[in-house]
Amino acid sequence: MHRAVALLARRDYSRLELSRRLRLVLDDGADSSEIDAVLDKLEARGLLSDQRFAQSLSRWRAARFGAARVRADLKSRGVAEELIGEALAPLLATDLERARAIWQRRYRGMLPHSPAERARQMRFLAGRGFSAETIRKVLGAGDDASDPVDA
Repeated sequence: MHRAVALLARRDYSRLELSRRLRLVLDDGADSSEIDAVLDKLEARGLLSDQRFAQSLSRWRAARFGAARVRADLKSRGVAEELIGEALAPLLATDLERARAIWQRRYRGMLPHSPAERARQMRFLAGRGFSAETIRKVLGAGDDASDPVDA
């Protein structure tokens, strides 16, 4: 319990993430059901909340990544799909603006001058978790079917 509270004092964790951290330090002969009991107590006291974790992580990652990347991060940390949907709703509304800001910081507003440069900029934004539609809007593309990013 002490170790779990100490970890939560530093930052929020999802239940799965905290469980994994605690299992790493569990004594070989100890029962892993103790961890579940500790996590249940922490949830009951409001110290552990997947909803709060999802909101926190999505706000923190939104400055650098698109909704798809944040969704993958939350999913890999064991957050339930309905909580992911709630946390991503504000991000989806601002995806285009955030993509433009990230692209502007990286490329200083220089539109691609060649197909290779265009592909490079598209891969950069796709790697950050933005949809193909959002990427096309950022780069000023119409309905060009030859775009290399169809994620």
